[in-house]
Amino acid sequence: MSDSETIAAGYAFTGPALDLGALLWDGACLPDAQIRIPLPMLNRHGLVAGATGTGKTKTLQLIAEQLSAQGVPVFLADVKGDVSGISAPGVPNDKVAGRAAEVKQQWTATGFPAEFYALGGIGHGIPVRATITGFGPVLLSKVLQLNQTQEQSLGLIFHYADTKGLELIDLKDLRAVVTFLTSDEGKPELKNIGGLSTATAGVILRSLTAFEAQGMADFFGEPDFDTSELLRTAPDGRGTVSVLELPAVQDRPQLFSTFLMWMLADLFHDLPEVGDAEKPKLVFFFDEAHLLFNDASKAFLDSITQTVRLIRSKGVGVFFVTQTPKDVPGDVLAQLGNRVQHALRAFTPDDQKALKATVKTFPNSSYDLEEILTGLGTGEAVVTVLSENGAPTPVAVTRLRAPESLMGPIDAATLDAAVKSSSLYGRYAQAVDRESAYEKLTTAERQSAPETSKAAKQSPKSAKEDESMVQQVVGSGMFKSLARSVGTQIGREITRSLFGTARRKR
Repeated sequence: MSDSETIAAGYAFTGPALDLGALLWDGACLPDAQIRIPLPMLNRHGLVAGATGTGKTKTLQLIAEQLSAQGVPVFLADVKGDVSGISAPGVPNDKVAGRAAEVKQQWTATGFPAEFYALGGIGHGIPVRATITGFGPVLLSKVLQLNQTQEQSLGLIFHYADTKGLELIDLKDLRAVVTFLTSDEGKPELKNIGGLSTATAGVILRSLTAFEAQGMADFFGEPDFDTSELLRTAPDGRGTVSVLELPAVQDRPQLFSTFLMWMLADLFHDLPEVGDAEKPKLVFFFDEAHLLFNDASKAFLDSITQTVRLIRSKGVGVFFVTQTPKDVPGDVLAQLGNRVQHALRAFTPDDQKALKATVKTFPNSSYDLEEILTGLGTGEAVVTVLSENGAPTPVAVTRLRAPESLMGPIDAATLDAAVKSSSLYGRYAQAVDRESAYEKLTTAERQSAPETSKAAKQSPKSAKEDESMVQQVVGSGMFKSLARSVGTQIGREITRSLFGTARRKR
């Protein structure tokens, strides 16, 4: 058996699979040697990598289409704004027809069921928001770019708010709690929070104030997005493709990458264990993945690694999309069983080092991968996946199929119409600002002010009359009333997950 026949045999799966394209060997495309990914292996995670302009987005579109067709919901982060076309049929042309003929593809123009989302409603899409409590201190520390000590201190502030019944819904709630703890009246209470200094709390407060001044308040609040919406299927049985439109927040990379991690973490601690299923419940594509790992604390990276490792058993596959494998930490990279590597550039010494490192991450093959990876054309890639028995397949240089949906964005009017006609629009479109920490602390301060003024006029002062504002606030009827509230989690800390996000029951 020749080398090309051995490679082709490694992809001859018997069960349901996604078709990626045809094998390239000695410069020739072999249409009968189809390169595929077994459908049950899509929850073993993957990596789509390659330099800018090599076709990564089209690869995502190709995989997403076939997952949807097989009833698997898909989540796509649309950073550049060119994935919305997945909802519309593609446009036939000579280039598409030529590619289809080369790889033995029966190409049919097809649109797929899609929902469009936007962070905080900035841009086109159904607004996606999270409460501060739901987001949690670990992820918020990443957004605020806090160091490890400050991250731990923020966790203590969350603990304080949880135990005192101060719901952290939006940024002004958290800012109110930190302002209170750093005030003269709140400093005695601050001393009771182990390990939290006034100076560190002040740094956190300044970070919050600067963050809010940059217009970030819209992303936090209610109604908070229920990530189970991402698991929906269309009436015809096809999986819904959830497209998070991110062009409007491209200048806030820390924010959108961390929001994506929040979505994944929220799914992780709410989904039941399913083990090895016939097909995934959801495949989640994490675009611009390097932004997630940049300047991340060890605790944050450990949490990502554990989430990726364990979410597989809950039926969720995660594909990280970035330029080179070195953008992804080794412990995470080790969890990614499926690889689609587009062309790499080797113009600088750093590029050459990255190229050599990428080659080492592939199984041994008969290809000269250093030469291959710098010579691949657009829409070509080096592929290795997990076979039906979980073993890596042979490395295969592949000419990829053409997506059947529109390769480009749909127009703004069509997108807006799709958003407003969605059954989810009425649920999430309008922001809600209910009573939470900010309002409660403000009310308690107003109520205590007359008592403080009255006590100041009395002489001599008794211990009771000299009660500090923080004692008045914490011991006020407002807190006692909250403790009796039905359905609230007062008097006990909110149960938090791996990332410090608040657990919620569907």
